[in-house]
Amino acid sequence: MIELKGIKFENSLPFVLIAGPCVVENEKITLFTAEKIKAITDELGIPYVFKSSYKKANRTSLHSFTGLDFDEALKILSRVKEEFDLPVITDIHLPEEASPVAEVADILQIPAFLCRQTDLLLAAGVTNRIVNIKKGQFLAPWDMRYAAEKVESTGNKKILLTERGSSFGYGNLIVDMRSLQIMKELGHPVVMDATHSVQMPGQKGVTGGEPKFIEPLAKAAAAVGIAALFLEVHPEPAKALSDAASQLPLENLKELLIKVKRIDDAVKQ
Repeated sequence: MIELKGIKFENSLPFVLIAGPCVVENEKITLFTAEKIKAITDELGIPYVFKSSYKKANRTSLHSFTGLDFDEALKILSRVKEEFDLPVITDIHLPEEASPVAEVADILQIPAFLCRQTDLLLAAGVTNRIVNIKKGQFLAPWDMRYAAEKVESTGNKKILLTERGSSFGYGNLIVDMRSLQIMKELGHPVVMDATHSVQMPGQKGVTGGEPKFIEPLAKAAAAVGIAALFLEVHPEPAKALSDAASQLPLENLKELLIKVKRIDDAVKQ
């Protein structure tokens, strides 16, 4: 089990929500979304960690939005922590980012495409922050043991493993629910990313998606038993500067969480 400010990540305990806009677009949207999600999770009694990336380093096109200035984005994430008393998770992309980002973020996230990058995993581990490793779309779930071992070699045992779909031909992803059980057997809390899992990569310069499948994937994962549910949530996904085709509309979040919580409660009763 991993504890963070009273929040417990454990496959057999009630799930934690990790949610927020894909990327820090500006202060207004970031703070607004954090406040609204916190109100919903407080009402439903769901532990909550705010998620947003200060930078998106793996956009399909050179012309896509990658983020604000590094310091500006981190200041906005700091405001989320201070104003709403929320833990924060964000991605890192280079080893040298680990230390300064760890001064703000409670959880460092390793993007799926970078989950085998040894120097990045070691740098994240050394910070002694919780490290969430997203399973590469190209990786078998049992091979995540090696990514986890790299972080563990630093003495840091606070590791989360996240399922986010696997490449299935060109321009499509599929979720093998067996991977959640396989990664649980590696001895770490497991997270289901139900929004990136509905992406359709490589759609003429942008990543597409089928958000109608967010709910069934989230419910299926809850039935397997997960430590946390990861959702990218935006007030107006169609206007989002990143992952517009796969983010969950904020207005749909409460209804989805009620359904997932019922399943989670039944599985873990």
